[in-house]
Amino acid sequence: MTTGTLITVAPTGAESAKAEVPALPVTLDELLLTAKECEALGAAVIHVHIRDDEAKPTLDQGRLRETVAALRESTDLIVQLSSGGAVTDPEADRLAVLDAGPDMASCTMGTLNFGDDVFLNRWEFIVDLHTRMQERGIVPEYEIFDLGHLTALQRLLGKYGLPAGGHVHVDFVMGVPGGMPGTTPALVAALQALRDLPEGTTFSATGIGRSTIPVMLASLSAGGHLRVGMEDTVTYAKGRPVESNMQLVARAVGFAQLAQRPPLTTAEARGLLGVPAPGR
Repeated sequence: MTTGTLITVAPTGAESAKAEVPALPVTLDELLLTAKECEALGAAVIHVHIRDDEAKPTLDQGRLRETVAALRESTDLIVQLSSGGAVTDPEADRLAVLDAGPDMASCTMGTLNFGDDVFLNRWEFIVDLHTRMQERGIVPEYEIFDLGHLTALQRLLGKYGLPAGGHVHVDFVMGVPGGMPGTTPALVAALQALRDLPEGTTFSATGIGRSTIPVMLASLSAGGHLRVGMEDTVTYAKGRPVESNMQLVARAVGFAQLAQRPPLTTAEARGLLGVPAPGR
């Protein structure tokens, strides 16, 4: 069992509207403030979606580069860009996310119903994303929304080799309508399938909406890590909107400390994930 806890903050996402969730960080200044606050509490990775001037999701290359540079200048966080974007984003734009030079990027391992939409991830696209990250030294986080995605990952690694950095890390995204539920039995089933991946594979778990707390507790008990943030939940408790990402990170840190698995520092997180220090 891992002795520390990797805490990732996903502050914005592509689903919630600023008009409906005023606390959502959508400008660069808001994102930087969130990043610094969450790093101070114990987050080591920031999973980044960006918005345009109208607070709508965008994969604009100039904004992505500016965001990566600003986060590196203002924090020591590992910068992980989303290659998922919004469900309507074309594959070419999602692949171009890598041109912004993040430390990490997400790689979703299959197509699924995503609420009323379809989140399309064709096999050829997954292979292209994986191999481009290998070539550029960008470390992937494999996003697993359903158990079949683990079988796809096993196939990917078997045919195309280990990721950049040599370490396999997955994030179980649980509770999306159309994916696996955010329950302890679902996590147990996923961990059974995880055994077929390379030795030393690590995992984080993300509980969407009301599954946030059950998933956090189940992940910690199984030696896993945590991803929290306003991308995944905008309600802190029944009838209580989230006030800030810092509030969610603070709760995750408290749970990790109760489990006697305190948050990993950014340097420790880089060592775990195989992410080189900036400039190397």
